[in-house]
Parts: sequence; structure tokens; C-alpha cells
Amino acid sequence: MEFEFQARIFEWRGPAPFYFVALPEDVATLVASMANQLTYGWGVIPVSATIGSTTFKTSMFPRDGGYLLGLKAAVRSREKLENGVDVKVKLAFAL
Repeated sequence: MEFEFQARIFEWRGPAPFYFVALPEDVATLVASMANQLTYGWGVIPVSATIGSTTFKTSMFPRDGGYLLGLKAAVRSREKLENGVDVKVKLAFAL
């Protein structure tokens, strides 16, 4: 199953900065309905994502009733992505 959506990149500061996009509510609701079959623990779901011409493996994390998609530094660098930019994401479950 694949999804396509547009979302804004945001930075979460912990011990090190991490960058994410939040799944739109309709996509997050559908993912949540299947989460028990998709998670490998703690609600984390492995996925394959494409932004621009870059496809990469990452994970979605449950947060505040939705899901956050992690963006790797190598992807952000290759696609010249910055905090606050809207991106088009193609997402598939990495089963």
C-alpha cells in the first residue's frame, strides 16, 4: 500500500536535532488502523519513502495521535531540504 501527501518539514530538538514530517490526519488514521500488523515494537513502523528523486528506508513514530516520518540527514542534503519547507512524500510500508 502506498500513500502520497505533502507536508512541512519541522525540527525537533533533543540531544541532537531530528527532522520529521507529520502524516496528514487521514493517512495517520489509516496507518493507526493497521499499526498492530505493521509495527516492530513501541508503535514504530518501518517504511520506504521517496522525496524528490531519493528513495530511502526510515521509520514512522506515533506522536500525539498521529505519526511522524523521520528524515535522514543524507536525504535532506541530497534533496536540499530545509526546516519549514513543504515536501511531497511517497510512502510505502517496508514489510
